[in-house]
Amino acid sequence: MNLATEHALFKALADPTRLRIVILLTRREMCVCDLTEVLSLPQSTVSRHMGILKSAGVVSDNRQGKWVHYSLESGSPIEELRQFFAAISVREPYQSDLIKLTMRGDMSKC
Repeated sequence: MNLATEHALFKALADPTRLRIVILLTRREMCVCDLTEVLSLPQSTVSRHMGILKSAGVVSDNRQGKWVHYSLESGSPIEELRQFFAAISVREPYQSDLIKLTMRGDMSKC
């Protein structure tokens, strides 16, 4: 990993909303509609954040019909940060987000 890549990664994670998204994605693959419901944010806002995370190499996408499902990029430096994400996921607002995700269930409502 070079300095530019590291900078892009940490810049992407510096935004509180994007950090919340990454912590949610440590649990499972999600589509934008899942994220909008859990985070109570408009679709356009979530999509913009997903674009930034994708450009930074944090997430990958998988088109399934008309829906795009996002997951953490495998093999990326983000994998090395999973322990950090697990440690902070017990704090707010991350804990509330994860509770909402659990209440939503395994199936996306998209």
